Amino acid sequence: MRHVKETVVAGVVILVMFVIAGCGTMENGRGWGEDLVLRYEPKRLGKVVHDAFFDWQTIGPLLGAAVFAVDDFDEKASDWATKHTPIFGSVEDAKDASDDLRRILRIEALATVILTPSGDESDQWAASKARGAGVEVGAYLLTDGLTNGLKDWTDRQRPDESGDNSFPSGHSSQSFAFATLSNRNLDYIDVPWGLRRPLQVTNIALASGVAWARVEGQRHYPSDVLFGAALGHFATRIVHDYFLDLPEDDRFDLRIRVSDRGAMLETAFAF
Repeated sequence: MRHVKETVVAGVVILVMFVIAGCGTMENGRGWGEDLVLRYEPKRLGKVVHDAFFDWQTIGPLLGAAVFAVDDFDEKASDWATKHTPIFGSVEDAKDASDDLRRILRIEALATVILTPSGDESDQWAASKARGAGVEVGAYLLTDGLTNGLKDWTDRQRPDESGDNSFPSGHSSQSFAFATLSNRNLDYIDVPWGLRRPLQVTNIALASGVAWARVEGQRHYPSDVLFGAALGHFATRIVHDYFLDLPEDDRFDLRIRVSDRGAMLETAFAF
């Protein structure tokens, strides 16, 4: 019954958004989703892959996963989390929370697609929206496919011994894929700058909540969810940023820049 109510509420929200939002164009006069890159451009692909990998949302979780993989740190952290359940209170509540939070992120990813400005004319709006949505569905499918492929290849047993598909976490990779899509879409939705960034941070926090809930719920080890987070963001950003030809002026980025002199943290955003 709880899931039915959530589905009904989500349907109403999305219907309202169809009516009130998504019109207009971006600052360059083009509609979101109107311009796609469907040809192979090695230089563009190289830059997209580089920027996606050195994004802190990829590097950070990867480093974290590497730390937990040392010795038996993974197992100790998992045992502590399932014994104390400091955030969600019980193993079962943690499992439920991971499903609920992922569902929220999925709904928001769809809602932000609707809210993006894809043109004033209905034909243009529908065509642009379909192209953009197709790219984002493709980004999700790539993430899901890579996740399942790695699960089959690594054959890692879950902490609760319910299966051998623990690494990486599908809940985590999917949630960070949804969060990445929503945050990319928010860059082009007409909302106050002071609201946009908190919303984007909230999406990352929700995805992080899903990841931790999978640990407290005894379904995954910390390295499973951290690698899943990195994979979800990395794969999604590559597909989104390569195929959608969008202006970069409104994007916020925090990434690691590597040079001969070392590494530095670099931020870029528009006022």
